[in-house]
Amino acid sequence: MKKWYAVIGDPIAQSMSPEMHDAWFRENGINASYIPVHVKVDQLKEAVESLKKLGCSGWNVTVPHKTAIIPFIDKLDETARRMNAVNTVKVLEDGTLYGMNTDGQGFVRSLQEVYDCGETIGNVLVIGAGGAASGISFALEDAGFGPITFTNRTFEKAHRLSSGFSRSSALSFKDAESLLDKFGLIVQTTSVGMNFAQSGIPLDPSGISDGTIVTDIIYNPLETDFLRIARIAGGRTLNGIGMFVHQGALAFELWTGITPDTKKMIQSISTKLGGN
Repeated sequence: MKKWYAVIGDPIAQSMSPEMHDAWFRENGINASYIPVHVKVDQLKEAVESLKKLGCSGWNVTVPHKTAIIPFIDKLDETARRMNAVNTVKVLEDGTLYGMNTDGQGFVRSLQEVYDCGETIGNVLVIGAGGAASGISFALEDAGFGPITFTNRTFEKAHRLSSGFSRSSALSFKDAESLLDKFGLIVQTTSVGMNFAQSGIPLDPSGISDGTIVTDIIYNPLETDFLRIARIAGGRTLNGIGMFVHQGALAFELWTGITPDTKKMIQSISTKLGGN
């Protein structure tokens, strides 16, 4: 019997997840398909119930439902519980809805795939204080990175987020800009620069030290203004395609038990979006 999977969100038409997962199903000879489902905020509970009743084997969750879906999930893994956010749901054999979050681990995998991230990384600066910042920071801490400093347009949010980590602190944007040369890894998690619609930069990265690893979880455009300025300043940059692919690969592994070809997929998406 053919299985099917989905991604739910609002909006959802722009998602590249269906193309990615369907390609992996074909490559691995799996009789399954993956579809996008547009779910508005007031339809979430009904949508979850319907997906289960209609036999969906699992689904991904994107904005704005990652936290809102939690009351409708039967069991959370430790990562989803700590992050208070779910991006992957697996329907167990007994019908239990098991919620997970692969975002943070996906980011760490993408980072380690490209750069040698040993103890020389040192201090980490995370820009933003939302769900992405939280998930990535938990994964970085678990992987041995840190200490982690948070900065956000609203300082109070950065300070609040920092309280959940063992080695962390918070800075205002102004103070963070003046101390950029102290960080070995900078992670930009805000939506500024996404899809060419939000021009500008969250803060000016031109003060980084030569060789600093500077990442942006945005992948469309492939190089945001933030990454471009950091590259010109001598930074080693990384966009969000790897994180997107690796978080999806982790979900694919959890659903099927198979590890898909991530390098091929990263190259495919980069080419489609205008890269080499």
